[in-house]
Amino acid sequence: MPVRILPLFILVTFLSSAQPTTGFSFAHISDTHIGNATAAEDLRRTVADINSMDSLAFAVISGDITEYGSDEQLRLAKQILDSLTIPWYIVPGNHDMKWSASGGRSFSVVFGSENFAFRHGGYQFIGMHQGPRMRMGDAYWAPEDLRWFDSVAAASRLGEERTPLIFVTHYPADSGIANWRAMTERLRKFNTQLLLNGHWHTNKFDHFDGLPSFVGRSNLRAREEFGGYNIITVRTDSITASTRIPGRRTRPQWASVAVGERSFTPLSPVDHEAIDIGNATLRWKHVAPVSMTSAPAVYGDKIAAGYSDGSVVVRRLKDGKELLRFKVPGGVYSSPAMDDRSIIITSSDSTIASYALKNAKRQWSLRTSAAIVASPVIHNGTVYTGASDHVFRAIDLKSGTVRWSFDSLQGFVEARPTIVGGKVLIGAWDEHLYCLDEGTGALLWKWKGEKRGTLLSPAVCEPVVAHGKVFIVAPDRFMTALDVETGTVVWRTNRFQVRETIGISEDGERVYVRTMNDSLYALSARSAQPEAVWSLHAGIGYDINSAQIREKEGIVFFASDNGMLVVADGKSGALLRTMKIGSVIAHTPVPLSKNRVIFSNITGTMMDIQWK
Repeated sequence: MPVRILPLFILVTFLSSAQPTTGFSFAHISDTHIGNATAAEDLRRTVADINSMDSLAFAVISGDITEYGSDEQLRLAKQILDSLTIPWYIVPGNHDMKWSASGGRSFSVVFGSENFAFRHGGYQFIGMHQGPRMRMGDAYWAPEDLRWFDSVAAASRLGEERTPLIFVTHYPADSGIANWRAMTERLRKFNTQLLLNGHWHTNKFDHFDGLPSFVGRSNLRAREEFGGYNIITVRTDSITASTRIPGRRTRPQWASVAVGERSFTPLSPVDHEAIDIGNATLRWKHVAPVSMTSAPAVYGDKIAAGYSDGSVVVRRLKDGKELLRFKVPGGVYSSPAMDDRSIIITSSDSTIASYALKNAKRQWSLRTSAAIVASPVIHNGTVYTGASDHVFRAIDLKSGTVRWSFDSLQGFVEARPTIVGGKVLIGAWDEHLYCLDEGTGALLWKWKGEKRGTLLSPAVCEPVVAHGKVFIVAPDRFMTALDVETGTVVWRTNRFQVRETIGISEDGERVYVRTMNDSLYALSARSAQPEAVWSLHAGIGYDINSAQIREKEGIVFFASDNGMLVVADGKSGALLRTMKIGSVIAHTPVPLSKNRVIFSNITGTMMDIQWK
């Protein structure tokens, strides 16, 4: 039976008067990870088991439906779940959003929505996702999703009727969600009985900000003979959880929580939007009503940023005043590119488009066969960009004519290309780094590391080049130096435990990398071995943000996944200052000088900060 996501007017018109019944049971499935070796078989077994039982009213599936959110994996998951003979409701997880070639849009196309709301047995059920969308880092509640929750709560009269609420999301509601309190404070205003979560792949009963939570196991078998799911039973006095091994047995209950009218005392305040820039000056600030999943672009006296609702806004750099606004179908999950006359926008509706900065008129557009989440680059009158159709293109900036295309990629492109010395360097989500001829698109060489796995691809870092070497980092924790002419390995090390963040000094003498555990390193770009020049313990803690490192006038800027900006001296590594905006993933900083920077984050805050 297909997913049923009830419109709000239905909820209000004939469900709002429902009262709790004597009891019911439902299935809680989580972390199916379609794309994993046993995932499809494990899910089919679970579906068949659920269909064999007549005691389950519906099923909820709490995220990480797929291994990396590809259209093929999503469609297979939908095909299997469509075999259920009871209603089912679904939300995505980080694996469905972070590595999505469509910016997460395909989930809604396949399943109908990213969220759900319905009532059953006098209980209100609300399910929603918390990212992270397209960026590595902690999960977060996006402003548009918080508004959606508020609208459902209002339409369902949760506050007035004190309807018991069960809230479903992928991440448990702890600090793994950067702005977790934005949701737990909302939930504590209502008669919230239970949170249902996944993500941890194991059963656990916990409380988050006083809210009881059943964290459910993965449906995967892992090291066991069979996978499993949980049966949640709602009674008049309690809600319990028991693990079901498909076709085998139901294990004794592992969690129970009493039900009844709940009222919560106020929590100690946590300001997830707090700004601390020390003695610096805030020249201007803009907060968008929707997510911004990539850094803004600066050219001359203008700054432009793209947003998840398909809008792209161009502002005057000196004061942040809006100059132009574009609206494209789909979402914009990339950074635009600009020159004196044009702005290039790529979007999840599969188009690459050029607009005039003088009058906002579209000059040309090119439709590809899949979404685009890659950021374009303008270089010598040509637009270079990858796409999710596994094609990299060079397009004439003036006419929009494709000069050449490279169609031998086996995965989608996410990052900006690096163009230097007649070569185009780009990683893809197919394990490879590619080097193409700038003029013809011919493949000069390609390289991949010895560790296999799509999610270990060097696809997010922007390669840096100096002294005949190209430097990259990847999620396999290795930093690699390759000969830029041949692609052969000069050196390769996992000493620094890097991930996806890299940068280079303006003079080409130092390569900067951020480790996953608090440190920034500068390495010699000349050395034939990995030679550290200096290291800095920045005080950011464990960090997996994929923002890149920038240097301006000898000063290094890098950002963390909890909203911190670190500023250091490029030659010595001396820490100069730290600043913080909010608690969510921060983008690649855009330094305008050694003491002025554009700092932005994924929930849409953008600031121009300057200091003496």
